[in-house]
Amino acid sequence: MSAENPSPSRHPILQFASQLTRSDLLLILLIGLVAFSARVIPEPRTVDDAFITFRYSRNLVEGEGFVYNSGSKVLGTTTPLYALLMAGFGGIMGDHYQWYALFINALADTLSVVLLYLLARYLTGSRLAGGLLGLLWALISYSVTFAIGGMETSVHNLFMIAAWVAYLDKRRGWVGALVALGLLTRPDALLWAAPLMLHQLWTAWRERTPHQKLWTWLPLPDYVAGLIIGLPWVIFATLYFGSPLPHTIGTKSVVYQVDGTQALIKMLQQFANPIDQFEILGPVVGTGIGLILFPFLALVGMRAMLKPHPRTLPIFLHAWLYLIVFSTTNPLIFRWYLTPPMPAYLLAIVCGAYSLGQSLTPSIGAQRLKIVAYTLSAFAILCVLAGWQLKPDHRPNRPAPKMAFHEIELNYQTVAERLVREENIGPDTLVAAGDIGAVGFFSHAHILDTIGLVTSDLNRYYEIEGYDDLIPEDGNYAIPPQMIFDRQPDYIITMLDFVKLGLQQDPRFAEQYELLYEIKTDYYGGAMLVYKRISPAAAE
Repeated sequence: MSAENPSPSRHPILQFASQLTRSDLLLILLIGLVAFSARVIPEPRTVDDAFITFRYSRNLVEGEGFVYNSGSKVLGTTTPLYALLMAGFGGIMGDHYQWYALFINALADTLSVVLLYLLARYLTGSRLAGGLLGLLWALISYSVTFAIGGMETSVHNLFMIAAWVAYLDKRRGWVGALVALGLLTRPDALLWAAPLMLHQLWTAWRERTPHQKLWTWLPLPDYVAGLIIGLPWVIFATLYFGSPLPHTIGTKSVVYQVDGTQALIKMLQQFANPIDQFEILGPVVGTGIGLILFPFLALVGMRAMLKPHPRTLPIFLHAWLYLIVFSTTNPLIFRWYLTPPMPAYLLAIVCGAYSLGQSLTPSIGAQRLKIVAYTLSAFAILCVLAGWQLKPDHRPNRPAPKMAFHEIELNYQTVAERLVREENIGPDTLVAAGDIGAVGFFSHAHILDTIGLVTSDLNRYYEIEGYDDLIPEDGNYAIPPQMIFDRQPDYIITMLDFVKLGLQQDPRFAEQYELLYEIKTDYYGGAMLVYKRISPAAAE
């Protein structure tokens, strides 16, 4: 990648942005339109966890409070800011949360690709580098999937990237404000916020003058801005829920049984395929090449940028810190966990490719290098587009990333709506389910969350001896039978894998519950099952 109009690296990045050429502005407009269109065209393909947040938002609008189940103050969403944002739109325009999330995420990602363009353009001076990074993030499957999936990932990423720009630009107060907003959007924002704030403190200490008083060199405006934004929520959550920490953090570690290396393997797969090149080259070749090539380019880019831009250290460290922390703690890796480290990782890769190109210019020649750079950039975009499908096999029938598979959510929605229509279930009905998002949102029932994300005091059922024997091979979770017999839900909505070695083998279950519906699937044992509790009179 050759440089055009080298960037004035000693000037603030936003001042640099004001000096962009007409070509830059047209390119920014183009990638912004691509990003927005790539999220609006597929329409909502909502992830189950997003429905959990939407139900918190709807209950808040309807006067039930910040709760999932009426009267039960359990913080089961990890994104309170996003829930409040959805509630704001719901209170004004009604119960269309999937569409609110889609347009908010589309706008957030559009702003993110503009900021990524500015970052790459500022660091390298290359219009091609900025355009490539912006276009990759506009179209890459994991960026689009969770934007149209209704998750908070896009909003979190915007706060993260904006905080990086504010730090490079030395904007007092903005870093702290954006860090607080990021932490209120996702708890794992701590993995980019902590390095950024620590590096800011270290830089301020190094740049202080002799005998300068402490309060004059400390980044106090950032601390004050962060406290003003974050402290009200901490106080409210402590008084309302008993703790500002989501209930889900401790629960998932108890419920899910995972292999000791599953997080590391999934993280390495993601870091080896940042542009989905396996779609064209195949899983073995694509992943094998990417496992060597992309970390190498990222490290080259980090090394090349740190000397002229030392403030980029916390940016480039984020991806590696994220990899280390998640691989070490080894939580069950959901798909949306793999997206946050990718903006920093792709930025480092693009900077690494640019740096290598600069070093090869004398031997290859500027013109030949430009041809190679444009060819490789086109191939990268082609790999990204290969991660899309024009006609998905489940609705809505519009172009979407292959990763945006949500058939299971559609089935849960169908079951919930059918129970409302045929069984008249509602807020007074107790429904047990493991995947509670779509079920709870569309049924309006009182949910017994068998995982315990929004239902408290369930961990003891997973700590009894023999729980591991209830989980099928290659599975990670099952419903403990005693939980069902103790709580006696009116209905149970579950996948076959979650009950086939436990509940279905218990003779008490056949006496107390009858199979109401069964939907054949290609996942989790091959069937979605709905059981109804047999009334005492019917049993007699």
